[in-house]
Amino acid sequence: QVQLIESGGGLVQAGDSLRLSCAASGRTFSLYVMGWFRQAPGKEREVVATVTWNGGRTAYADSVKDRFTISRDNIKNTVYLQMNSLKPEDTAVYYCAGRMATRVEYDYWGQGTQVTVSS
Repeated sequence: QVQLIESGGGLVQAGDSLRLSCAASGRTFSLYVMGWFRQAPGKEREVVATVTWNGGRTAYADSVKDRFTISRDNIKNTVYLQMNSLKPEDTAVYYCAGRMATRVEYDYWGQGTQVTVSS
């Protein structure tokens, strides 16, 4: 069982930066593919970025490429999302999630953290 707790959200202006953190409990964190997702009001949840168990491979939604960076520290059991050049359309609740590499669906989800970008 893995518990995920996000932090770092807030209200910022367009062009600002934020770093989200997701702290995980459980000894098997290093085995999990981790992802950041977001859901804006009235919209479907979408994947923002993912990172493999050792951080060796990352993937990003086209809308955040070259602005967001996902990383992880398996010693600290934490995954990060560095968000630069934020835009109003980045406003959403951001969730981190984890899954075993052998699974397609994400099994573990955090409670979410709100990011609001004003223009």
